[in-house]
Amino acid sequence: MSQSSPQPGRPPERRPADLRKEPRPAAVPETAGGPGVDPAAVPGVGVVRASDAEREAVVERLRVASVEGRLTFEELTERSEAAYAAVTRGDLELITRDLPGMGAPGANPAPVQVKRKFSAIMGDCKERIVGRIDERLEAVSVMGDVELDLRGAQVPTGEVTVYATAVMGDIKIIVPDGVTVELSGRAVMGDRRVAVREPRPGARVPVVHVVAHAIMGDVKIVDDEHHAPLRRAIASWWKDRST
Repeated sequence: MSQSSPQPGRPPERRPADLRKEPRPAAVPETAGGPGVDPAAVPGVGVVRASDAEREAVVERLRVASVEGRLTFEELTERSEAAYAAVTRGDLELITRDLPGMGAPGANPAPVQVKRKFSAIMGDCKERIVGRIDERLEAVSVMGDVELDLRGAQVPTGEVTVYATAVMGDIKIIVPDGVTVELSGRAVMGDRRVAVREPRPGARVPVVHVVAHAIMGDVKIVDDEHHAPLRRAIASWWKDRST
């Protein structure tokens, strides 16, 4: 038996399978930015803008971590600077993600820095401080060279004081990028110089106090950026090349 053909002017019959409702496209939730906004940009997914109070809270948490010996002077400075530059809560969470919560048991502090006086008389003295600094440091150079590297030190108070005296010699003090340097003292036929990057205005960053007396000598305070610019440039180039 042959199948009947549809009559002219009459729409073809729809079988029950054709009567099923077609699935509707998933609705896109409307956000403050309007429909079609990327969900990654919706507030509450780590991109809520941070407040000044939240930045200060993170800086205080970093200070506590430094007191507990979890962060070096350099790490404390770098993370404090990053906290003040943070735009979102997600940025702040990245800064403290490897630190325990504020209610966690405290860690043992770093060993105290026993040696606090460094001198060079017609010679050289090069020291990298890695202990905990609770008292002032002293550097004396008489026709010699003294280099103090504070970047790896533990500084619970966030402040370091160095008395530097150079008599026909040179003293270099290396500090982390972003610290505040307060220089005092006097120079007699000598030079006192500070070559550090200025911190963000109003930021509560670590402070290095240097009382420098230069008598026919030089006292220089530099940060990592000015201490080895060529090495930093090569390291940055290599990092960009590897990524």
